[in-house]
Amino acid sequence: MRELTLKKCNHCGAVVKVLNDCKCDDCGIKCCGDNMIKIEANSTDASFEKHVPNYEINGDKLIASVNHVMDEDHYIEWISLVTNDKEETIYFKPGDEAKATFENTKEGILYAYCNKHGLWKKEIK
Repeated sequence: MRELTLKKCNHCGAVVKVLNDCKCDDCGIKCCGDNMIKIEANSTDASFEKHVPNYEINGDKLIASVNHVMDEDHYIEWISLVTNDKEETIYFKPGDEAKATFENTKEGILYAYCNKHGLWKKEIK
């Protein structure tokens, strides 16, 4: 299964999606003068705040959600579904419900990005 690759700047916090990463030894995507660091997705919630996306399949729809606060300073920015042949992302803002509906999908990897706690994932089986 294809996975989502993101990199983050440790200085300014910029996040980029990588389509095809460089394989050179002393190279890579730079920001603020330094190499950006690959973000590793977490998959286990260990605190009161939930980040791992949940899903249910209803007919030909996959409904993904994250039971998380959606405050001005702490919220789920987006939920993404990645399969072998497509990637779809739904974006949120504070006050929204972190819930996304994807059509005609019964497998793949769901990702959720929290503005404070980073990237989380769950495999759809």
